[in-house]
Amino acid sequence: MREKPILVIMAAGMGSRYGGLKQIDPVGPSGEAIIDYSLYDARRAGFETVVFIIKHEIEEPFKAAVGARALQAGFEVRYAYQQLDCLPEGFTVPDGRVKPWGTAHAILTAEQAIGSAPFAVINADDYYGPQGFKLVYDYLSSHADGDRYAWSMVGFLLGNTVSANGSVSRGVCVTDEHSNLVSVTERTCIEPYDGGIHYTEDGGANWTDLPADTVVSMNLWGFTPGYVADAKAGFAAFLKENLPVNPLKCEYYLPSVVTAALQRGDADVHVLTSPDKWHGITYREDKPELVAALRRMSKDGLYPKDKLFG
Repeated sequence: MREKPILVIMAAGMGSRYGGLKQIDPVGPSGEAIIDYSLYDARRAGFETVVFIIKHEIEEPFKAAVGARALQAGFEVRYAYQQLDCLPEGFTVPDGRVKPWGTAHAILTAEQAIGSAPFAVINADDYYGPQGFKLVYDYLSSHADGDRYAWSMVGFLLGNTVSANGSVSRGVCVTDEHSNLVSVTERTCIEPYDGGIHYTEDGGANWTDLPADTVVSMNLWGFTPGYVADAKAGFAAFLKENLPVNPLKCEYYLPSVVTAALQRGDADVHVLTSPDKWHGITYREDKPELVAALRRMSKDGLYPKDKLFG
């Protein structure tokens, strides 16, 4: 019998990036945080189990604030801990290293909590909207590995992800005629302007337009258990290559494992496009826009007018 997909939420950076647990600052009309909306949308899409990847340093406040609400929402809650010393045999943490080892490493630390189930992965501090969770849950429920890994990614339309308050970085996707991912190219300076959206790679000397309906990756992925095995197999090689040249800051990124599997021909990554608007708080000014959008969605009936849980 096929195992039900589970949801994995990468939250190990909550303390370091925001000072304490600022990422659970209220944005919803009843004090909800962004992560609460992800839990709500995932639960109604069909997810019943959530794995939070955190650090031991934030364990107590996280469980009290976020974990308790996940239980209230009806989830089975599991925890994994992304610690620096979780390394392959023969490797040690370099002196002075404080930076986490990256998003692919985060998934490796959750291997036991994930088990043999297919799983979706999201960031803790992004609002994805309900459609993405439904798309990835349905795909994971109906696809399994064959000759190649059967992975998926929920893409968003670029125009639904840019900020009016400054430049953003986005993974621009190229797909084939079957909506399978061919490549993801990181564009680190994308901005809207009066005539559209454009990016620069030389500090603004030259700009190239991107259509608003360009599909971009916002780190909502769907994986079979094969992802964990693949990432695990490549981690030691990554460390051998990168530790000598960048011991304090090199990171093992989730998309790099995907790209390597694509290049080897070991995976198909089906791109599922969500029509929802993505929200994040890249800039301080982004928060009022998100707060207003969530209030509108509550008034329109997309979310309860009262509390999401309880």
